[in-house]
Amino acid sequence: MVETSHTTIDASPAASVRTRVRIPLRFPDDYATTADVFTFTDLVDGKEHLLLGLGDWEAALATGVAAAGAESAEADAPLVRLHSECLTGDVFGSERCDCGPQLREAVERIAEQGGFLLYLRQEGRGIGLYAKLDAYALQDSGLDTYEANVALGRGEDERDYTSAAQMLRAVGAERIRLLSNNPDKAEQLSALGIEVAGRVPTSVHLSGFNRKYLESKRDHTAHTIDLTAA
Repeated sequence: MVETSHTTIDASPAASVRTRVRIPLRFPDDYATTADVFTFTDLVDGKEHLLLGLGDWEAALATGVAAAGAESAEADAPLVRLHSECLTGDVFGSERCDCGPQLREAVERIAEQGGFLLYLRQEGRGIGLYAKLDAYALQDSGLDTYEANVALGRGEDERDYTSAAQMLRAVGAERIRLLSNNPDKAEQLSALGIEVAGRVPTSVHLSGFNRKYLESKRDHTAHTIDLTAA
């Protein structure tokens, strides 16, 4: 068992690859690539998470495996993003958050370098779609994104990355570079036995509607977001 800031979790269960299928991807700006999409059995939370292998992920994975346990360069590991599902941002292009632009950026950057995007079914930092929209209504009355979750009787961030660690281990990615501004993701993965060889920040995607949201992530949970450069 390992302790995280969220809960006590068992790092031992093994997941296995269920299916692997190749899917062509195209985004609204016409950027296109191809992903090897993996599904899994025996994920601890029972959710239908996906792992997308992008670019020459097999070569990047082999390099990371060879570098495990050695004093190797940070770049000797596949680039990985844990992306929590956001229907409003990913699908409908909502500008209240930065999720859609982060997803688009992550796919291209990972495809260039080789690695994995994990699409995790954790809407609203784990509270679900309807509750997230309830939280939006509270934000409209002045609460920030974390205060709104708490006002609903939920945790500030209920996401648990045990399944993500299982998925990475199932494809042999036990040494990674993490594409994220969120230190909690690196801390949880490390506690679960995934070697985070380096953290790579995403770009800052500032819109006319999400400044307070980004400021809250920066100030409340130490996300590496520099709004002065946006």
